[in-house]
Amino acid sequence: MGRGGAMVDVVVVGLVCRDLVVAVEKLPESGSVPVRRRIETLGGAANQAVGARQLGLSAGLLGVVGQDAAADLVLRQAQRDGIDVSAVVRRGTTPLVVGVVEADSTHRLLEHVPDGSLLTPADVRAGARLLGAARAVVADLQQPDDAVAETVRLGAAAGALVVLDGAPDEPGALADVWGGVSVLRADDDELAAYVGSVPDGADAVLDAARELVATGPGVVALGAGEAGNVVAWRGGARVFPLLGQDPVDVTGGGDAFVVGLVRGLLDGADPETAGWWASAAAALTVTRLGGRPDLDAATVAREAERAAAG
Repeated sequence: MGRGGAMVDVVVVGLVCRDLVVAVEKLPESGSVPVRRRIETLGGAANQAVGARQLGLSAGLLGVVGQDAAADLVLRQAQRDGIDVSAVVRRGTTPLVVGVVEADSTHRLLEHVPDGSLLTPADVRAGARLLGAARAVVADLQQPDDAVAETVRLGAAAGALVVLDGAPDEPGALADVWGGVSVLRADDDELAAYVGSVPDGADAVLDAARELVATGPGVVALGAGEAGNVVAWRGGARVFPLLGQDPVDVTGGGDAFVVGLVRGLLDGADPETAGWWASAAAALTVTRLGGRPDLDAATVAREAERAAAG
């Protein structure tokens, strides 16, 4: 039994939506174009919970869906994926994210995320039982800052590995709970919220990651553009190159990176090894259309070991 009931490895707190992904040859300036392929599924931050399950971890989800048929569809999918949805709130309209991917891998996202589908601090507190049973809590910063802060408070109080994914709406909004953050993940365009500007080049990103580690989080993972990703920890840092072939759709790469990193850390791996897991999980995910991952632990481990060996 865990702190709040049965132990769960990872609880993802964030957007739960219906994903519609369409592949086209090229978008015209106007008019219509044939759809070459179409995928409809559970999406948003929920993809991190899906990836966690695929990598052999138990997973729960805390987010908001509507009181509509779309919510029934995504919740059934989550349950088929083996995800605990007992803390998911139902109100309003289920968010919809439409991804359009061209043949050259250019992608665009159209998002309908009604205000009522965002978490409130009260929603987070209502999910305290699930958060209290988590080994790791992943907070999606596409949610309001006050809800994210409440997630960090509850996760840290329960002794979980608290992972922030993204950037707050307002710089400094998480200052009061910064000490509870175990891992920070930010992409290239999110980093300025933490360091005031976008670093130029991998060496500058490495410096930024080291500076952020000095402020509290034990592990900081940052996007470094074409150079790949940077991971820093107390006592070390390195650049992890982008792995694999040319991507088909980069939409789910960031979520998979987080899942691989968390799986490694929960297994007791050192941050460098966990960084290779993260890189391998991302590389395997971007080879397919849509943000939903299709991972297994043995393949990720094999690709991570191969990459680490050079």
